[in-house]
Amino acid sequence: MRGYDHCYGHRADLAAERKRNARRGGKSGGRGRGGASEVERVRGEIRGVLSGVLGLTIPRSVGAVLFQGFNVLLKAHEVERRQREQDELEERLEALEQREAARKTSYGNR
Repeated sequence: MRGYDHCYGHRADLAAERKRNARRGGKSGGRGRGGASEVERVRGEIRGVLSGVLGLTIPRSVGAVLFQGFNVLLKAHEVERRQREQDELEERLEALEQREAARKTSYGNR
């Protein structure tokens, strides 16, 4: 960095900012974590229904239907996750194939 003796990672005056940024790391989602908050929400609801059934505030029959619904939601989430993963792999493969074709064109077929 111009005007400084040290880079961002070693400047003492930015230590608090680095610590703040590191604390947020991994909590904002990103690649491969899409929908994680929905799964966490469903888990919380499942725990609530379990407590209700065990505490006799939710009838067992209602709890059973709710669990079937949760199962459908979780399976749908899994299908979406697999589809995203498949799409990403297809994109990566296509990029590799294009790179290989360009390499062969540039250097000839060796």
